Amino acid sequence: MTAIQHGARLEGATPLDHLGVIRASGEDAAKFLHGQLTQDFALLDHGHARLCAHLSNKGRMLASFVAFRRGGADVLLVCSRDLLPAALARLSRFVLRAKVKLEDASAAFQLYGLAGSAAAALLPPQGSAWDKHDAGDASVVQLYPACGQARALWLAPAGTPAPAGAALAHGDWLWGEVRSGVATLSVPVVEAFVPQMLNYESVGGVNFKKGCYPGQEVVARSQFRGTLKRRAFIAHASASVAAGAEVFAAADPEQPCGTVAQAAPAPGGGVDAIVSIQLSAAQEPLQAGGAALELLPLPYALLEDI
Repeated sequence: MTAIQHGARLEGATPLDHLGVIRASGEDAAKFLHGQLTQDFALLDHGHARLCAHLSNKGRMLASFVAFRRGGADVLLVCSRDLLPAALARLSRFVLRAKVKLEDASAAFQLYGLAGSAAAALLPPQGSAWDKHDAGDASVVQLYPACGQARALWLAPAGTPAPAGAALAHGDWLWGEVRSGVATLSVPVVEAFVPQMLNYESVGGVNFKKGCYPGQEVVARSQFRGTLKRRAFIAHASASVAAGAEVFAAADPEQPCGTVAQAAPAPGGGVDAIVSIQLSAAQEPLQAGGAALELLPLPYALLEDI
C-alpha cells in the first residue's frame, strides 16, 4: 500500500496532549520575540502564524514553536510539552526590562490536530501553510500537508467544545507529522541541529532579513557561505527507532553521519522518521538503532531548488 493510500488514515481530529503553550503578553511581546527567535514577529498579523526556533549562541536549536497572535498583544508559542519548562526558563532570562510576561498557559487552552476533511472544513480553499484564522473561539493554523491530506492546528480556550470530525488516532497524527517533513523539536534532540539541518529555511522557519537574534551569525554563515553539510530527509525503518538515535552509513559504521529528529510508527508497519544526515551519506545504505533506513522523497522543495 502506498503512502498516499495510508494517508487516508489521516482523517479526523485528535487531542494534542504532547504539546504545550507559552503565552507572551504585554505591549513588548512581539518585539521581544522578534529579538529572540528565528522569524519576523515585528510584522506578524492576525492572519498568519510563524514556524520558528530559539537558538543557542552557537546556532543550535533549543526549542521550536508554531507562534501566532491571539487577543490584543498576546502571542502564543506552541511547542513540545517535554521541553516547555526549559524553553520558558531560557526565554525568561532575556526579558530584562521589556514589557512582556511569559508564562506556561497550557492549562488555559486545548489543542487538537485536524486532518483531511476535518481540517479542510475550517481552512480557506486557497490557503497555504502558516495561514491562521479564527473560527469562533478557536484559532486555526494551516500546517504542511502529509500524504496529500490537509492538516491544521486547532487551539481554543479550555472547555470549548471539541472541533467536528471523526476520532483520529493520536499515533496516526504523529505519523502525519513525520510525513509532513516539518520536525518538532523534543528533549532528545535539543541542541542537535542548526535550523537548516531540519530544512527550516525551506518550510518558513527562518527569516534572513530580520534583525539580530541569538545564533543568527551561525545560521547566516551556514546559508550563504556554503558550509551546510546536513539536511533533513524522511526515512522508513523496518524496526523501531526513536528521536535522538544516531544514523550510520555502511561506508563508516563507527562514525555517525546523522541523527533521528522525530519518529512515529507507520500504518503499514515499521517506523517513519525525519533524519538529519550528512549530504555525502545520502546515497549510501543507512541504519539507525540496528534498523536499515530507506530514504523517501521530501514532500516539499528545498530552498536552493526553488
